[in-house]
Amino acid sequence: MADVESTTTSEEGYTSVSRVGDYELTVDATDQDGPNPNQVLIADYASCFIPAFRVGGNEEGHDDLGKITIEVEGDLDDDDDLTAIRFTMHVGADLSDDEFDAVVDRAEDICHVHAALREELHADITVHGGQF
Repeated sequence: MADVESTTTSEEGYTSVSRVGDYELTVDATDQDGPNPNQVLIADYASCFIPAFRVGGNEEGHDDLGKITIEVEGDLDDDDDLTAIRFTMHVGADLSDDEFDAVVDRAEDICHVHAALREELHADITVHGGQF
């Protein structure tokens, strides 16, 4: 038995519905019925990175990072393939650049999406503390 499972179905056209446990996610390559696959990928990456960043913060002795928001940008080539991803992180805690760098390094080791992407698509990360 697999550790992670989902079922994705497309009745017609370019929209598909993925069922993961009790949840459904609609993805549409044409952006009409839902986000497109590249948008889902970058959102998934950020959604994985935030808890990894919190765990990394705990491991570095920063138990309360406060609110965290990630603004994600992705670059596409002529074939609509992702060529770059950038995170701009806004964090409630006001840590030094060196402290944030240490937390980012830990988070990159923890985030499963980061590990699954080819290295050229690892996010270029900028963190701004004391934001909220």
